[in-house]
Amino acid sequence: MMVLSTTIISLSVVGESASYDYYPTGNTADVVTETTPCLLLAGGSYDVDAAMKWMIDKSGGGDFVVIRCSGEDGYNDWLYTDIGGVDSVETIVFNTDEACTDKFVLQTIRNAEALFIAGGNQWNYVSMWKGTAVEDAIHYVRDKGAPIGGTSAGLAVLGEFAYAAQKGSVDSVAALRDPYTPRVTLSRDFLEMPNMEETITDSHFAARDRMGRLVAFLARIVKDGWSTEAFGIGVDEETALGVEMDGTVTLFSLQTTGSAYFLRTPGIPEVCEPRTELTYEGISVYKMSGTATFNIMTWEGIGGTVYTLSAVDGELQSSQPDGSVY
Repeated sequence: MMVLSTTIISLSVVGESASYDYYPTGNTADVVTETTPCLLLAGGSYDVDAAMKWMIDKSGGGDFVVIRCSGEDGYNDWLYTDIGGVDSVETIVFNTDEACTDKFVLQTIRNAEALFIAGGNQWNYVSMWKGTAVEDAIHYVRDKGAPIGGTSAGLAVLGEFAYAAQKGSVDSVAALRDPYTPRVTLSRDFLEMPNMEETITDSHFAARDRMGRLVAFLARIVKDGWSTEAFGIGVDEETALGVEMDGTVTLFSLQTTGSAYFLRTPGIPEVCEPRTELTYEGISVYKMSGTATFNIMTWEGIGGTVYTLSAVDGELQSSQPDGSVY
């Protein structure tokens, strides 16, 4: 039975060598609730209340843990008080590598009934957590069947492949002109999430015009031999996807125009070389918006917009009547 508490505790506990900050709100004792495995893929900017409520419901109202490498406890009061339905919200901010071996940090993650990776800089997550006990703890939460989610940088690391942004962000123009520019830093063999095999994600999608760079990422994955087929998911700001274990996707958005884009590669790129404009033709796109449906396992949907994109000499071309790539 879940232990309830009406006491709200909010404080920062500095770990050994100031390696992390810990902010708990609610009942600090560990509880165990019945959870339902799922993923929440959020596109950044303002979080969607309904999406977080969906994730909380999947957690059975247990302990909701937020992990990040910057910021403070911005999720705590919002999740605990405004949305409600959780036993506690605990935020851990990683300051140094030493936090990755801290027993309290690792146990707090493992005890989570819901685990959420906040925004920030995904290179911090890849460089600090990959290959460490933190990665193992995240997979432990996955294996026990608890929901896992991420937004912005947190979303970027949930696919089998990740845009690591090791040398800073890249825009679509630069990535299409040279898919091997030093700013296109891709990573693999980090987190292994259900239904995210052969997949790379991107956030802030239409607002920051990231379609071109996602196409370039996919071209690199196939060209470099990481996978014979690759899949891309782009999520708009103020929009999130709730993904069930059977692949069913629910779209949540604060905007009527909030959409998600599901890209699939057609084979090997025609031209994908260093210092050369990308040519990659016939990439299929499914745009999910409004009441449209989609299933990640079958990669099929109903009610969305279906079209193809081609990169030709570093420029995107669309099969849509108006030529829009979105």
